[in-house]
Amino acid sequence: MNNVVGLNQAQAATMLKLQDHLNTMINPDWVNGGARFLRAAFVESAEALEHHGWKWWKKQTIDLPQVQMELVDILHFYLSHTIVQAGGSTAGAAEALVADLATPASVSLDGKVYTLDALTVPELLELIGGLAVCGRASFKVLERTMTACEMSWNDAYTQYVSKNVLNIFRQRHGYKEGTYVKIWNGEEDNVVLARLMAALDPAQAAFADQLQEQLEQAYARL
Repeated sequence: MNNVVGLNQAQAATMLKLQDHLNTMINPDWVNGGARFLRAAFVESAEALEHHGWKWWKKQTIDLPQVQMELVDILHFYLSHTIVQAGGSTAGAAEALVADLATPASVSLDGKVYTLDALTVPELLELIGGLAVCGRASFKVLERTMTACEMSWNDAYTQYVSKNVLNIFRQRHGYKEGTYVKIWNGEEDNVVLARLMAALDPAQAAFADQLQEQLEQAYARL
């Protein structure tokens, strides 16, 4: 199955490999480390709810870009959880992710079936949190929430990859030791990253590698 609702198998594999790489840099045995990734997803869903607004007793303005950022954070933790569930196999995790996205747009929780298209954004975020508390991750629910927040899989993938490539790049170049140079010829590295990304095609399987190489070349010129 090569393409499911905007996310192709190569993109899924790229994200999972990057997540495994980053997690391994933090803890080489992270798969067996017992980290509660879905607890983190639960917290992120609550933070997204705060940025969206849910309090009926006062006026609130939706901060959509911030909600989208929280959804990408949830994606990070979902990917980690899925790799653990696959016994550390990123290939197995990719198959599970794609299979999840191919399921019908409904979820059963606590004896009740939720039709995703009928839910509001706050209700979808509550569902992500409720599933997380029960030890469950649903890429299908996350996808529907992204769509409701005007975010495509391509948007999420681009944000995810760029954030992880930069984090890994920083670690490789002395970020932890304090030797990394964050200002590149008067610009922050994330500004340079955004410019480099604009010249690349996120749909290409080699997108992450190309971005990494472009960063290396730019950093070498400092």
